[in-house]
Amino acid sequence: MNLFLIMTGAIFVNNYVLTQFLGMCPFFGVSRKTSTAAGMGVAVTFVMTISSILTYVVDRFVLIPLDIVFIRTIVFILIIASTVQFIEIFMKKLFPVLYSLLGVYLPLITTNCAIFGAVLINVRNNYNFIEAAVNGFCAGIGFTLAIIVLSGIREKYENNQNIPALFKGLPLALFSAGFISLAFMGFNGLL
Repeated sequence: MNLFLIMTGAIFVNNYVLTQFLGMCPFFGVSRKTSTAAGMGVAVTFVMTISSILTYVVDRFVLIPLDIVFIRTIVFILIIASTVQFIEIFMKKLFPVLYSLLGVYLPLITTNCAIFGAVLINVRNNYNFIEAAVNGFCAGIGFTLAIIVLSGIREKYENNQNIPALFKGLPLALFSAGFISLAFMGFNGLL
C-alpha cells in the first residue's frame, strides 16, 4: 500500500513540476515539440531513478556510517552530474538526432532541481531502497506526463492565428502550465 501511495503521490498529487514547481527550466524550454518533450522526459526519468538509487546507497552505506552527512548535498550533486554525463554520452552515441534536438537542455538536467528535490525527499521521508527507487521513477513519470501535456497544448496553440502576438510563446505557456497545475492540484484529495 505504501508503494502505491508513493507512486500516486509522485505522479499526480505531488507532481514535482506542477505542484512543487521544481524543474521549470527544462519544463518550459523543451516543451515546444512533443517529440523533444518526450525525449527529455525519458532522460529525466532515467536520471531521477538512477540518482535516487545511487544516492540511497551512498547515503546509507557511506555517509551515515562515516558520520559525514554534512557533505550530503555535495555528494548528491556529484552523483546527479555523473549520471547526466553518462546519459549525455549514451544519447550522443545511440540517439544523435534527439541529442541535437535537446541541445543545451540535456546538460541542464544536472541542475534540474526536480531531480535534486526527489533525492532530498527520499532522504527526508526516510525511504528504504525500493521506496526511493519507486519515488525517483514515478517522479520522472510525473515530469514526463506534465511536459508532454504542456507540449501538446503548445503545439496546438502554435498554429492558431487568433492568439494575439503579445500572448504567443512563453506567456501562453505560463498560462497553460497554470491551468495544468490547477488540474493536477485537484488530485490533492486523492490521498
